[in-house]
Amino acid sequence: MKNLLLRTCSGIIYVGIIVAGLIFGQWAFAGMCALFVILAITEFNHLCSNADNGNISKTTMLFDIIGALILSGSAFAYYSGVVQNIGAFFLPAYLIYLILRLIAQLYVRNVSALVSLTASFTGQIYIALPFALMSKLYFDLAEPVLLLAMFIMIWLNDTGAYLVGVSIGRHRLFQRISPKKSWEGFWGGMVFAVGSAFLFHYVFPQQFGNIELWKLIGLGIVVSSFATWGDLVESLLKRTIGVKDSGNLIPGHGGILDRIDSLLLVIPAMTCYLLILECFSL
Repeated sequence: MKNLLLRTCSGIIYVGIIVAGLIFGQWAFAGMCALFVILAITEFNHLCSNADNGNISKTTMLFDIIGALILSGSAFAYYSGVVQNIGAFFLPAYLIYLILRLIAQLYVRNVSALVSLTASFTGQIYIALPFALMSKLYFDLAEPVLLLAMFIMIWLNDTGAYLVGVSIGRHRLFQRISPKKSWEGFWGGMVFAVGSAFLFHYVFPQQFGNIELWKLIGLGIVVSSFATWGDLVESLLKRTIGVKDSGNLIPGHGGILDRIDSLLLVIPAMTCYLLILECFSL
């Protein structure tokens, strides 16, 4: 009972941060992204250090955090209009990070250079880039509330997959990586995610009425599919390293990567989905 209460409270705080970041203006959104980027990059470095007998360099980790903030922060600055010529700042700043990060490795001892550099540059692509793309979505969308709908779809997909999987799950989805996931759970999650499209369109017409229903249904399918893949990718990383959770930051839930693993693939996928709709004028 105590664990359930702790899990519920920490979950509410996590959801509250996201909702506040999306509805309280662009600087709240920037703060939310920066917080998640810092926590996720730090946790990812600690996670990868397990592959090197627990060795980690605080100096190189600091470089990685700065690089990730430059990448994600530059996207926010550009799309928000704070900086007009982002190339004049972003390219030199990020190139300096890349150069200094490689040089810094020369002065780090008792750490595998290959593991350390792989962790650094993978973290930039795996974590910082999706948050940079989320800034594009936040400012480009005619209805920024669509981002909140995306998060709700992710959460409902997780809920549906769990409930259906526990109840009738029999056929393993990806046993090599996640033995508990089932095809029944996958389809249950998709039903929940796609079902939310109807809820948004008909129950909240002021917010979603001008978005065609089929586009919301398509988004639900994209979110459900890539949320599942995102969860599996993180499970693969943890299984490779031999840990159950990515961290212990969120009581009852594990680490921050355990919470945003789906998001890290859904954001790029959603960006592609919306670009395809725009490209074909759909």
